[in-house]
Amino acid sequence: MTNLQSIKQRYGIIGTSELLDRALSTAVRVSNTDLSVLITGESGVGKEVFSKVIHSLSPRKHNNFIAVNCGAIPEGTINSELFGHEKGAFTGANTERKGYFETVDGGTIFLDEIGEMPLDTQAFLLRVLETGEFIRVGSSKGQRTDVRVIAATNVDLEDRVRKGKFREDLYYRLNTVPIRVPSLQERREDIYFLFRKFASDFSEKYRTPVIQLDQHARLLIESYAWPGNIRELKNVAEQLSVLAEDRMITGEALSEYVPNIRNRNLPAIANGNGEDLQEREILYKLLFEMKHDLNDLKSLVFEMIRNNDLDVSDLSSLRPLQSPQVPARSVSPRKEFQEYYEEHTADISSSSSQPIILDKSDESRYDRMEVVEENLSIEAMEKDLIGKALKKHNNRRKDAAEELGISERTLYRKIKQYEL
Repeated sequence: MTNLQSIKQRYGIIGTSELLDRALSTAVRVSNTDLSVLITGESGVGKEVFSKVIHSLSPRKHNNFIAVNCGAIPEGTINSELFGHEKGAFTGANTERKGYFETVDGGTIFLDEIGEMPLDTQAFLLRVLETGEFIRVGSSKGQRTDVRVIAATNVDLEDRVRKGKFREDLYYRLNTVPIRVPSLQERREDIYFLFRKFASDFSEKYRTPVIQLDQHARLLIESYAWPGNIRELKNVAEQLSVLAEDRMITGEALSEYVPNIRNRNLPAIANGNGEDLQEREILYKLLFEMKHDLNDLKSLVFEMIRNNDLDVSDLSSLRPLQSPQVPARSVSPRKEFQEYYEEHTADISSSSSQPIILDKSDESRYDRMEVVEENLSIEAMEKDLIGKALKKHNNRRKDAAEELGISERTLYRKIKQYEL
């Protein structure tokens, strides 16, 4: 098999992510076949690069390759663009025209944004994939072509099939070999190296010193969600290369070019989609874990007071907290937790201020203790809870995900995020 590192160097693919290597390895293995390939992934992740890798390693590499953005061609002309038309087929068709499937015969066509293709065009494409035949617009004579089709989409085609916006038979015909290109959010370990590559390229292009990031700025770019993925990261690197006066970019300077870069990637609570609900379940489990820890601490203090005959006027505030009820989906979790907090701290604030008398007559019986400040950030507790679940189930992700009440996909993303 062709070495992945040499392919990365040839096509400028930067990264060591396991998900990236898996996608690239699949592209290499399928390149020597004529199977249809469906490349999925968010906008801006570089799906077209994978199509070029497949073509360049295939027996068709000496023939034509063309990339067609189906979403950019008007519905009324896409059939003519793909399959050609006869003279007089429609208004403005003054001459006959060959379509892409005719001019790229023997080569490869990359159909980007395949989910935006009209339904009638989907029927014509299905016929090409199944029989190799197509008909020009305005003609009754069929023609043959030998073209390999690689399709790509950033939308959920299965969802479009359910809504009747995409043909089911075409979906399964295209999805012979699926390749999913990971987003930057799933390969955070590659973000800094990509930025350095872009910064170096733009330094050479604009003949300026290379921009660099201080530690704070690097932390910001590695923590940002990058909804535009590689395209957005590249644009930011270019802006900084051209506009930044200081070649050492600080976190404050970076915030001026990417205003949302300080937004924390915390679990979503209020939205109603499935992923957000799974994130919310993790948050509730964290709160319950805090409640159990507090109960254990109160029980320990209660035992110390009882065993040492300490003088405490009111022990009611040391009673364990009652388990809170998980609020309904329609109720604000923040409001519920605030009410829960106020309810169970009222007793403590109203309790007598009479001090606790400790018997110091024999302090040698007790070991010296070190007070350790606990990290109460949501991210730290989430990481700790996931680590406990993995340890409990001997790193079996499926069982750990069930214990946490989240999907395996979410758990895998969290493991990558926290480097567990």
